[in-house]
Amino acid sequence: MSQEPPHGWNPRDETAAGPAPAPGGPSGRAGRPPRKPRRRRTGPRRLLPTWRMVLGTVLGAALLLIGGFAAGYTLVHIPPANATATAQSNVYLYEDGTQLARDGEVNRENVPLAQIPLAVQHAVLAAEDRDFYAERAVDPKAMVRAAWNTLTGKGRQSGSTITQQYVKNYYLGQEQTLSRKWKEFFIAIKLSREQSKSEILQGYLNTSYFGRNAYGVQAAAQAYYGKDISRINTAEGAYLASLLNAPSAYDVVTHPENTPAALGRWNYTLDGMVQQGWLSPAERAAMAFPRPERAKPANGLSGQRGYVVQAVEEYLTANDIIDEKTLATGGYRITTTLQRAKQEALAQAVDDEVMSRLDPDRTADRVVRVGGASIDPATGHVVAMYGGVDYTRQYVNNATRRDYQVGSTFKPFVFTAAVENGSRTQDGRRITPGTVYDGTDRRPVQGWSGNAYAPENEDGYSYGPTTVRAATDKSVNSVYAQMAVDVGPARVEQTAMNLGIPADTPDLTPSPSIALGPATASVLDMTEAYATLANHGRHGTYTLVSKVTKDGVEVRLPRKAPEQVVSREAADTTTSVLQGVVEGGTGTAARSAGRPAAGKTGTAEEDKAAWFAGYTPELATVVAVMGQDPDTGVQKPLYGALGLPRINGGGAPARIWGQYTGEALAGVEIVEFDLRLGAGAAEEQSTPPSTASPGQETPGGASSSPGLSGTPGASGSARPEQPGATRVPPPPPGLTPGGAPPEGGPADDAAAPGFAGRERPGAPGSGGADDGAGSGSVPAAVGGSTSRGPAGLPTGPTGGR
Repeated sequence: MSQEPPHGWNPRDETAAGPAPAPGGPSGRAGRPPRKPRRRRTGPRRLLPTWRMVLGTVLGAALLLIGGFAAGYTLVHIPPANATATAQSNVYLYEDGTQLARDGEVNRENVPLAQIPLAVQHAVLAAEDRDFYAERAVDPKAMVRAAWNTLTGKGRQSGSTITQQYVKNYYLGQEQTLSRKWKEFFIAIKLSREQSKSEILQGYLNTSYFGRNAYGVQAAAQAYYGKDISRINTAEGAYLASLLNAPSAYDVVTHPENTPAALGRWNYTLDGMVQQGWLSPAERAAMAFPRPERAKPANGLSGQRGYVVQAVEEYLTANDIIDEKTLATGGYRITTTLQRAKQEALAQAVDDEVMSRLDPDRTADRVVRVGGASIDPATGHVVAMYGGVDYTRQYVNNATRRDYQVGSTFKPFVFTAAVENGSRTQDGRRITPGTVYDGTDRRPVQGWSGNAYAPENEDGYSYGPTTVRAATDKSVNSVYAQMAVDVGPARVEQTAMNLGIPADTPDLTPSPSIALGPATASVLDMTEAYATLANHGRHGTYTLVSKVTKDGVEVRLPRKAPEQVVSREAADTTTSVLQGVVEGGTGTAARSAGRPAAGKTGTAEEDKAAWFAGYTPELATVVAVMGQDPDTGVQKPLYGALGLPRINGGGAPARIWGQYTGEALAGVEIVEFDLRLGAGAAEEQSTPPSTASPGQETPGGASSSPGLSGTPGASGSARPEQPGATRVPPPPPGLTPGGAPPEGGPADDAAAPGFAGRERPGAPGSGGADDGAGSGSVPAAVGGSTSRGPAGLPTGPTGGR
């Protein structure tokens, strides 16, 4: 076999030097052609990036974006909601659901999405984000487009989806910064993974601003159309949706010059609804622009609103329904029991009878205050309340304050207690409307173990033998102080509490003076007690609130079945006696109601307050006129107010009561009281007490013998008057015989013929007996400081509250 190498191949002599490398070629690499030299860029081409540079830049930017996104998504968390977004006002409604008031600085009321009509939801989507249900949480293309339009002068646009706008409203703020947009972007993405589209839309509708200080669609519906969002129609919803783009500019009432622009936005919204299939072309063609209501000034809690809010808050917190701090967080929808028509009627009656008669140049008129309340006895609902002239001018609620003596309006509770307990006089006679008492002025009460107590009658009158009915008509202090002892002051106190007077009422103490009303129950307290009498002695749940909800969830309210707190006979017999006060006693002005009525007048010590408390079968109402220095808050007498020497319960309070009651019950069938009278009362009612002769028992078992109630037989001398008759004293200064006021004098509190009839304390400096408290305050034995009248008898506290 040949060992010759292949043809053409010469073995390399490793000892021989090889050929020199080609110029420019790589050293040590034989057989490769030399590398061509790189051509240098010249001219403008040097300024252009190479493809390698472009590719590197793109890849670097992509890596930065991915890294930035990852970092942003990791570092940006969903924060707590901002305080402004969660702040809500509490909304207070009349019984019929119309808005009465709202509190809080932010006008917002959150509502569930189910409460917002679908047409309104679609209108908002058509105006703001038509692809909301199909799109992602953020829309980068829209953001870029909006930025470009803003830069090119086509108008400032946000480019944000509804999700992003909700994030801005609820979690962030309205500042226009890159950091806020950065956070908004990532929070929106995260939020879309945690909440459904419906939840996001609900949040957006409850946090968006619509102008007129209205945050959220519910507040907007009230601000522009005066009704709840659930009652907004498609055309109105489209206008509200239009406002989201430019709330103030598109308010056609406030800015009529912008009406064309607002109409253009409204049409754009409706056309979008048609395009999305949410509205038919025929319905669209029939739409007319729904002009909104006039913008209402921000009156907050002015007028009666503030008093109502204050009273409702006190009711909710006092009954442990909602604590004060929780209520302050807002968001509650509170339906009151107040009826708009009755509320307005009460305010009008106060204005007609008192406020319109005040003279700014009359110093005494500066102290005048009025409080009133009205309750439906059948339901226990407070249907009207008057707290004062204006909550923003006078903060204290005159309907709920407990610092004015109730005066003789307390006397009916004494008689109710007497009938309820089957009480008897000191000489053993059953107490009925016909029972005869000694009505002598400053007569010391008998059977009382404490310090001597001898209350003064109105203007120092002595009435002699007087029936309970007549003593009630004329508000005879000496009779009722003795009756309180006969019944037992503790029983009187308990009866008052059973009827509705709170146990912690100031100056409600078991002593003879309790009968004359030194207690300082509120107007609302007294209304509750009189409503119990009107309801035949049954006491139920008296309330200002019928329903409370928050975020659609109802709050449980206390309910109490009516309870017979005093017998029907006791309550109804009291009613029969109080009818006489209205028919011919000190409360005749209340007859202007034009209905069967029962009531009682009252006056506080030194004429610092005048009361009328009364009821028909359908309605119980109490009105008080009070005196208070507007600068110092000190209680002041009402002497000279309204241009009158005095203001008494049978004057302005009774007239307010009559006008209000007549108006409140207009159109309601007139019915008589259905009364079941106690033993002896029915017979006494049908027989005039004057038919009895001295020594003879009056119907109902009242003896007219010289041994009058509370007086040991020998100590009570016989008087020339027949039992039940009224001794006619000389008329006091300023009154003509027969009780008529002189020309230009007060015409209130007219009484029976021959009787001046006003129940009030004595004139200033007289020692001050009132039908209501001046003479009837707590004797020294039970803690009241007393002043001394003639013969050293106590006449009452030197300064009643």
